[in-house]
Amino acid sequence: MIELPSLELAGRRAVVTAAAAGIGLVIAKLFAAAGARVEICDLNDGNLKAVTETTPSIGVSRCDLADAGDVERFARDAFGRLGGVDILINNAGIEGPIESIETMKVEEWNRTLAVNLTSHFLLARTALPYMRQAGGGAIVNISSVAGLTGYPFRAPYNASKWGVIGLTKSLAKELGPSGIRVNAICPGTVEGDRLERIMAAKARGRSTTVTAIRSQMVGDSSLGKTVRPEDIAAMALFLVSNAGASISGHVFPVDADAM
Repeated sequence: MIELPSLELAGRRAVVTAAAAGIGLVIAKLFAAAGARVEICDLNDGNLKAVTETTPSIGVSRCDLADAGDVERFARDAFGRLGGVDILINNAGIEGPIESIETMKVEEWNRTLAVNLTSHFLLARTALPYMRQAGGGAIVNISSVAGLTGYPFRAPYNASKWGVIGLTKSLAKELGPSGIRVNAICPGTVEGDRLERIMAAKARGRSTTVTAIRSQMVGDSSLGKTVRPEDIAAMALFLVSNAGASISGHVFPVDADAM
């Protein structure tokens, strides 16, 4: 008789960044439902308060993921409250400026890379001693299909998401001997407020309608649909659970086959 692999996370300690809303929140709630103790951070005080009210089992902290000192402070505090860390989900990502590099402010470029890439590096680095002490762990970095191809007027976002994949590949080789698995997920067109903002910005930039932009996005998918945050969370759960125990150094698009 074949034994089914377990997706349970009982006894595991998980940290999810930028997780008071959207994909991050769905991941945090799914992990908690699977038995993990979960700590999250975010910059939106209202969303953090809402998580505390609706899901008090999830620990919350305010953190500016563009500030290296704040990132390391949050990591140390969260790992301390959990008594260590077994799972790290680097979910942080902002869309950044949607414009030509000729008009883009350097400060906008720097902030996008700080949040989307450097915060992943800082969290992983701070987690390493705890994971080694625990005998291993799992890190999942949230990249994007924008890390697999190029898009006009999205230079800092593209650069940061390609960087996340490079970081993932390097860390997997570096940390594998310590029993730490590192993978990346590349979400496609994910439903939510962020998608609405991106479509509106693209429509303005191309002098067209949001409906036309949405139609183009969905038209690129062989399944003819967008992706739900729950789809991303399910892949993350698989990768950090015992079911994904032999998977490391890989990149997983979850995009309804839009690439």
